[in-house]
Amino acid sequence: MSSAPSNEAPYRLLSNVDFGEDVVVQAFTNLYGCRIGDHSRVGPFVEIQSGAEIGSSCKIQSHSFICTGVTIEDEVFVGHGVIFINDKRPRSTTDEGELQTDEDWELIETVIERRASLGSGAIIMGGVRVGAGAIVGAGAVVTKDVAPGEVVAGSPARALAGARHTP
Repeated sequence: MSSAPSNEAPYRLLSNVDFGEDVVVQAFTNLYGCRIGDHSRVGPFVEIQSGAEIGSSCKIQSHSFICTGVTIEDEVFVGHGVIFINDKRPRSTTDEGELQTDEDWELIETVIERRASLGSGAIIMGGVRVGAGAIVGAGAVVTKDVAPGEVVAGSPARALAGARHTP
């Protein structure tokens, strides 16, 4: 692992990131406490939070948000503006009206398996697994697991009849 990306770019917040070899990170990114595997590419205006893991040879397109609890395996494509969610019941305050703290919520983990592809604008709810080689259509809202090789689209995301993808 390296302590810096392989390219120079202005206006990046890079803190406590484990970089693989030949990782490219564009400008205007916030990466902290995460891991990014060899040969991956991170576009501009991307945030990857603490505890997130990005595999090798991944492409993370601009304006995407990858939160704590997300694991993206090798060779995954994340389209522009993909949003991950790690809390099924987000609240600002407790029942007593106090601001919530880290102890007031349960982290829900999400896994995107090898060679999956997430279309631009997709929203991936916490606790789902997108199987190897699956394709999530642009703008889809993924609320449940996607089988390996399955092609889903819509809100909520549903399998497209007869559509399969072999990784």
